[in-house]
Amino acid sequence: MTDALAPIAAAVARDGYAFVHAAEMRDVLDTAGLADWGGFAASWDELGVDTFMADGGRYRRRRFACFRATAAGIVRKPHQPHYQSRDYNPLNGGIERWFEPVADRIAVHPAMRATLATCHRLFERLTAVDRRPPTWHVEVHQFRIEARAGAEGRPTPEGLHRDGVDWVLVLLVNRVNIASGETRIADLAKQPLGSFTLTLPSDAAVTDDNRVYHGVTPVTPLDAARPGHRDVLVVTFRRE
Repeated sequence: MTDALAPIAAAVARDGYAFVHAAEMRDVLDTAGLADWGGFAASWDELGVDTFMADGGRYRRRRFACFRATAAGIVRKPHQPHYQSRDYNPLNGGIERWFEPVADRIAVHPAMRATLATCHRLFERLTAVDRRPPTWHVEVHQFRIEARAGAEGRPTPEGLHRDGVDWVLVLLVNRVNIASGETRIADLAKQPLGSFTLTLPSDAAVTDDNRVYHGVTPVTPLDAARPGHRDVLVVTFRRE
């Protein structure tokens, strides 16, 4: 059997990040049990407005959930706040942010389970044996960034940043009537390492949060007469 994770793991180990094209990511997710992508993607229509934006913006919608990943499997934790220190998020950090929870049916959806299982396999592989924790703390964010004429959407309003975790996956779910949204990667001195744009559903970015910074440029509507949006699933793993 072909080891579909091997080239992804090799790129991250070498460069600190990987741009995974949709076809490659879909192969990995299909092997992990992906099903009903359409039903999964439709749940982004149910996200509530992020009311914790220190820039006053109302262009971001989200839901949030936490999981525990061990050798025995991946289970959801009780709902809890998302917290980042201001060292990692100078715009919105420093407070507990209570977001609406990921819907129960989406937390157990085969697309979610396939994504989490794939992350677990990949991040275990990328972590030295003597540094692998018995338990990973996993956070899952459903994001929708909205854009309208004269009102751009900012996927990373905090700018180029790290998340204060060990590993990050950003999986594109959908793009509707938007331009730009370029992902930029930089080293720890914030010198550019590369850039790419997630354009197709299942395009993905994987980053080693201990080695690189990442950020995404603002999005604007292609057709100014219609709103646009960018939907992503962000999964982070850190040692518990």
